[in-house]
Amino acid sequence: MKNLFAVFFFTLFSISAFSKDGYELWLDYPRIESSALKTEVETLFSGIYFFGQEPTQEVIRKELQIAGNKMLGKDPVFTQERLDRTRLWLGTREELAQVLGLETQMKIRNLGPEGYWRGSIDFQGKSYYAIIGNQPVGILYGVFDWLKSIQTETFDPKSEKSDAPKVKLRMLNHWDNLDRTVERGYAGFSIWDWHKLPGYIDPRYIDYARANASLGINAVSLTNVNANARILTTDFMKKAKVLADLFRPYGIKVFLTARFSAPMEIGGLKTADPLDPDVIAFWKKKTEEMYSFIPDFGGFLVKANSEGQPGPHEYGRNHAEGANMLADALAPYGGIVIWRAFVYSHEIDEDRHKQANLEFEPLDGKFRDNVIIQVKNGAIDFMPREPFHPLFGAVKNTNLGMEFQITQEYLGQATQLVYLAPMWEETLRSKTYRPTPSSMVAGIIDGSDSGQKLTLMAGVSNIGTDRNWTGHLFGQANWYAFGRQAWNPYLNSEEIAQEWIKMTFGQNPEVLSKTKEIMLESREAAVNYMNPLGLHHIMGRSHHYGPAPWVEGGRADWTSLYYHRADSLGIGFDRTATGSNALGQYAHEISQVWSDPNQIPEKHLLWFHHLPWDFELKSGNTLWEGIGLHYDQGVKTAREMKSQWDSLQGQIDPERFSHVSQLLAIQVQEAEWWRNACLLYFQTFAKRPFPTEIEQPQGDLEYFKSLDFPFAPGIRPRW
Repeated sequence: MKNLFAVFFFTLFSISAFSKDGYELWLDYPRIESSALKTEVETLFSGIYFFGQEPTQEVIRKELQIAGNKMLGKDPVFTQERLDRTRLWLGTREELAQVLGLETQMKIRNLGPEGYWRGSIDFQGKSYYAIIGNQPVGILYGVFDWLKSIQTETFDPKSEKSDAPKVKLRMLNHWDNLDRTVERGYAGFSIWDWHKLPGYIDPRYIDYARANASLGINAVSLTNVNANARILTTDFMKKAKVLADLFRPYGIKVFLTARFSAPMEIGGLKTADPLDPDVIAFWKKKTEEMYSFIPDFGGFLVKANSEGQPGPHEYGRNHAEGANMLADALAPYGGIVIWRAFVYSHEIDEDRHKQANLEFEPLDGKFRDNVIIQVKNGAIDFMPREPFHPLFGAVKNTNLGMEFQITQEYLGQATQLVYLAPMWEETLRSKTYRPTPSSMVAGIIDGSDSGQKLTLMAGVSNIGTDRNWTGHLFGQANWYAFGRQAWNPYLNSEEIAQEWIKMTFGQNPEVLSKTKEIMLESREAAVNYMNPLGLHHIMGRSHHYGPAPWVEGGRADWTSLYYHRADSLGIGFDRTATGSNALGQYAHEISQVWSDPNQIPEKHLLWFHHLPWDFELKSGNTLWEGIGLHYDQGVKTAREMKSQWDSLQGQIDPERFSHVSQLLAIQVQEAEWWRNACLLYFQTFAKRPFPTEIEQPQGDLEYFKSLDFPFAPGIRPRW
């Protein structure tokens, strides 16, 4: 027995000493394996000189200490002597003006306030490596990029690199409630401990800021868009101030969600009418107070007149009047209103796909310059695949921002590995044909096609109190990818995956190859076993976990039947001119082609067409056969992903390997569940046998219908 305990404690110590739990994210900074690279890096770390001393440069110093200890096993040397013992220079363009040539100065200047340049500088017969920004935050971004190049073994001290963000506001939207529950959160509770703030500062807040700054994320909305007016009270302003002060050196501005009815709920008024003088005065006073606590407060994010949230429509006013009232209060301080375009209501008896355009297109040009309309990537609600939102291209004189969902509400939540960058890339590279024939969604978002100066890409956060931050380890890849694509919407999702894998798991070629294959296959696999060929919104009611194409009753556009419209004749939603004509909201070049079921990309087929079960697909299969083949292929790919990962046992640390392996086993089960439940249900309408080529669906449809999930995460319990 004594020996047994000795073995147990030795094993426990061994695991804890070498285990990795994912907390470090992509900033783990493993020991440098290449001797040549190690020599180069050691040389630079042996003499680091800061040309300035301010808060952002202080956080850079701390980051270099963390990196030096982890990558080299020793502290970096920070010197006060600029020339004799220095190897690495860090400073702003103005601070280094005397040692930079005019050509280099102009090159850096053109990068803008957040851009950076890094490379070799020859001065007085010696060579120095320099990381330079126009502002201190540019230095910070340059340092993180340099550390990334070391982690990915791509650093070349002889080459130079410059970069700058293409999108001005790169923002995380936390759907965190003040009671620490997280709407559509699958990684534990909110990391914001409002009860202990402002007195207690969780060290996790700093690690959160480090991670975001390493990606160039420069804004964060702390609270749920289904807002609580209390966040705008003085007590909570004091709490938010602590976070704003912590995040400021990392280049991150704090935004808060504003409940439109706050004048009534915390201001004692009888109305929230945006044209009422007392309401206008309330918001001006509240905004003035906010800036007294947070001088660089970013502004308000607003969800109004959607899903029961209060808004200007209740007073006969439109979205522009509501947004402009807040914008006027923020304008003297440089603040911004982000007004969400996710609006639909009982009052408008239209296809939900159409409602945002119906409400916002007539208001084009009527919003203040400091208002951004935040538009989801698709018109329904973060489906596994959606055509791009028709507002992109339809609106010409209003600032539009993108809203992606990093948390996997409709994509397996935190039990499934689904790498989202290919989905976002698909949206960003979609051609809108407006305002020019070559325009893409990315060009509207970054202003290169739209001409807008105030640009935004927002992502609904997947972060919580779980030790690894995101519940599923690979959820970290989606946080990472969002930051990279917000910085540059034209980046390739495969290259982003490769970066993340190297920074997370190291340089092993087999690990890199197999993990990248898993990641790049995962999104299409999920679409296949969930919503193939343009099917959408057929998940469980409310919790959105698992398949439920049979959901009916209550509000029509919250049911599955509203969207798939399966009957004895066929399946799909007719959004052509013979149906809801949502297709008419897109450019003529799109609507003309997509109106033809034989020309539309088949990935969007049932999104826009109700077609017979025997409609012939491009493959020669009938629609019914094609649906079955897609569902089955999704299951097969999920199994392949599990097999590929399991083949890496021994090449990845045991803790993270086991974590992912167990979740992939769940993913396979859930993929089979989706396939079996959906095909058994749709067969009741199709009245046709399953294709012989597929694994025949198993189970009892009534059993699948009876499943209930009162403890599903992501919503407040209703039991």
